[in-house]
Parts: sequence; structure tokens; C-alpha cells
Amino acid sequence: MTTEPKAPFVKPTDTELRQTLTPIQYQVTQHEGTERAFTGEYWDHTGDGIYVDVVSGEPLFSSRDKYDAGCGWPSFTRPIQRVSLTENTDYKIGYARTEVRSPLADSHLGHVFPDGPRDQGGLRYCINSASLRFVPADQLEAQGYGEYTGLFR
Repeated sequence: MTTEPKAPFVKPTDTELRQTLTPIQYQVTQHEGTERAFTGEYWDHTGDGIYVDVVSGEPLFSSRDKYDAGCGWPSFTRPIQRVSLTENTDYKIGYARTEVRSPLADSHLGHVFPDGPRDQGGLRYCINSASLRFVPADQLEAQGYGEYTGLFR
């Protein structure tokens, strides 16, 4: 049995993104927006699985690294294995913050802060729900993320 190689990701056009994303997903991922605290779909979400980029489907975070930081946004201690998020310095609110973006689609995800759990590296990835899609652990194989099933055994 041969497996077809996966085609490289090509970011959809702005018109396509406007048609496929909700207004808040578009604003957050394409224009560095921020959803209001305690309003996003995943801020208090629990359950085993992975969080992927809503634009590209690229795996970003594992529920095993998610924790309640009390800030109203999904918070993670680190990205999922083998993912290098793009980091930029952001001065939009008057002081420097470290913005994080997805590597393939260049989606704005949120920010990383040095106030996370010390025993887990000390980082808090504060991420907008609107930039994410959750894939439950029992659907990883069916949705093409089988390589991540081992995280939940």
C-alpha cells in the first residue's frame, strides 16, 4: 500500500478566509485581534485531544499541556511536540509582549508570558480560542492526526 505524500500547505486567499472563517476567527488570525476574556469556546474546555490552527489544521497544542491560568483564555505550558511557533515582539498596548503565530498559516494565536507554572518551564501561552480547532483524542486517527494518539494512552 502506498500513501500519497501530503501536499504542502497553501494559505487560502483573503476572500476564501473571509468565506470560511467566522468574523472573530478572521479578525483574530488575520488582523491580530483578541477575543474578550471568558468568551471563547475553549477558555474552560476540558477533554483529551489536540488544538490545531483553525486556518491550516497544523497541530499546535495538546490538552495535556493546558491549564487554568485564570485569565479567561486557553493557556498552555508549551506547544505540542515538534512545533516551533513564530514569535514577534508586539507593542500594540504600549509595552513589549511576545506574540505567537502558527508556522504554516502565519495565523495570530495570542501571546506567551513568563508567568506560567515554574515546574513546567515557567511559560504561559495565552491563546485565543478563535485561532483554534479542537480534535478529540478519540478522533485523532480519523481526522488525520494519528501520530498524536500516543499522547493519550
